[in-house]
Amino acid sequence: AGDVQDPRLERIASSIRVIPDFPKPGIMFQDITTLLLDTQAFKDTIDLLVERYKDKEISVVAGIEARGFIFGPPIALAIGAKFVP
Repeated sequence: AGDVQDPRLERIASSIRVIPDFPKPGIMFQDITTLLLDTQAFKDTIDLLVERYKDKEISVVAGIEARGFIFGPPIALAIGAKFVP
């Protein structure tokens, strides 16, 4: 059963838009705005991260740059930690 992939991962992956050659050739930009528009995929993302870290005795979550500011606060709140941008 350890090799069974969590079905939420497919929803998350399929909700992220890939923009080839942005900002320059050879880069595959992962646009998460489409994930943020999919409420279930966004919830799944937060839930998976909370499940991973909830029992790790984390007291502070630091959100580094824009994506960290989006994902950090709900994760910190759910695991009972402080959030620092």
